[in-house]
Amino acid sequence: MDESPKNLNTLFQQLGLPESAGDIDAFVRSHAPLRQDGPLWEQHFWTPAQAAFLQESWEQDADWAEAVEELNALLHKR
Repeated sequence: MDESPKNLNTLFQQLGLPESAGDIDAFVRSHAPLRQDGPLWEQHFWTPAQAAFLQESWEQDADWAEAVEELNALLHKR
């Protein structure tokens, strides 16, 4: 069983993205604010694998769901 922490940094790592605080801030600044007409995983900047991971994590309320929600909130409030 995977016991690693599930937070914003490790979510970015899981998505294959740079995960430092500065990298995450830059990502959010470059993609926010998101349009309001679709879920996070339907945004144009995700690869198909990233989008599938985000959708599955959210819909199944998986261990990653809280980190996905945090990212969603960050991208909607800028």
